[in-house]
Amino acid sequence: MTQSVTITVNGTTHTHEVEPRLLLIHYIRDVLGLTGPHIGCETSLCGACTVELNGKAVKSCTVFAVQADGANVLTIEGLAVDGKLHKMQEAFWNEHGAQCGYCTPGMIMTCKQILDRNPNPTEAEIRHGLDGNICRCTGYQHIVKAVQAAARVKA
Repeated sequence: MTQSVTITVNGTTHTHEVEPRLLLIHYIRDVLGLTGPHIGCETSLCGACTVELNGKAVKSCTVFAVQADGANVLTIEGLAVDGKLHKMQEAFWNEHGAQCGYCTPGMIMTCKQILDRNPNPTEAEIRHGLDGNICRCTGYQHIVKAVQAAARVKA
């Protein structure tokens, strides 16, 4: 048994028949072929699969594609506009916020949400906002610096 879903991803509307048990991360990666969001733990612990769902950062391994029917999804691929990196992507690059890069798409999406909610967060607020995302390489200091650098960029 399948169900029809219509989901707008990075500004493009897609309609597909999916099984009700298909996770949003698998819809994004396997059906749409967007490999920016990564599959890490599939238990919502690591945050590598974080995307925006109707403007809110969510772990896409915790959402079924059928729950996203009618929704707007933004992935890491959709952040850059006309070849220009989003200020958070630019800050991660400039501040060396990535090492192996596996967590980076989810980290960037989470960090974007941190600034969307609070354009001038303290270091403690940034670290608290990163609680649901795991990085095994960086020790988080460069990620925090990237958020602080992006906060200094106006629009």
